[in-house]
Amino acid sequence: MYKSLQQECYEANMQLPKLGLVLFTFGNVSAVDREKAVFAIKPSGVPYESLKPEDIVIMDYDAKVVEGKMRPSSDTKTHALLYKTWEDIGGITHTHSTYAVAWAQAGIDIPIFGTTHADHTHQDIPCAPVLSDEMIQGDYEYETGNQIFGVFDARKLSHKEMEMVLLQNHGPFTWGKTAEKSVYNAAVLEEVARMAYLTLQINPHTPRIKDTLRMKHFERKHGKNAYYGQGC
Repeated sequence: MYKSLQQECYEANMQLPKLGLVLFTFGNVSAVDREKAVFAIKPSGVPYESLKPEDIVIMDYDAKVVEGKMRPSSDTKTHALLYKTWEDIGGITHTHSTYAVAWAQAGIDIPIFGTTHADHTHQDIPCAPVLSDEMIQGDYEYETGNQIFGVFDARKLSHKEMEMVLLQNHGPFTWGKTAEKSVYNAAVLEEVARMAYLTLQINPHTPRIKDTLRMKHFERKHGKNAYYGQGC
């Protein structure tokens, strides 16, 4: 019943080590089936080299196991809450990729310096503040999802236009219409984080990209008159 969903999730997870986004077991991808109201996620602590499609765990939106013999990712409750709240996303990726985590540990948004960044989102990539002691000591993974919603609500951000976030002292989460797209966004986030770091090493006083160029690059890929690529 869930083999195709498990396969999709497995293939997306296997992209993480190929793209250099994970070390050992530092990451996970999930994929959702909206018709069945379930999502598939990597089992906790299983090395990628030994991971198999049948190991992928099927969960409901309340983070309860529907099918699977292994314990799901420790981040499952965060994935579940994001799926339950943002009903139009189809996949979620969480990594501990080096440059994205470095910005998260610094607790700083990634500034939008150039067109590579603007091709994917037209704003600084937000870093949500560290969770309160009560949130950490309570239902931590569930509250991690609430912390993501909190920064998006506070800054009036759209999760459709900003498909990535940093969590202070933790790391990045990305999402998309599919699990594959969420992995793509994780790779983009890591590269943009690396570029921004290097930019500030070269010139600590680098200004953000000018508004006209920023919006031109975003809208030519995502606007109502987008003309990037070959279309449908």
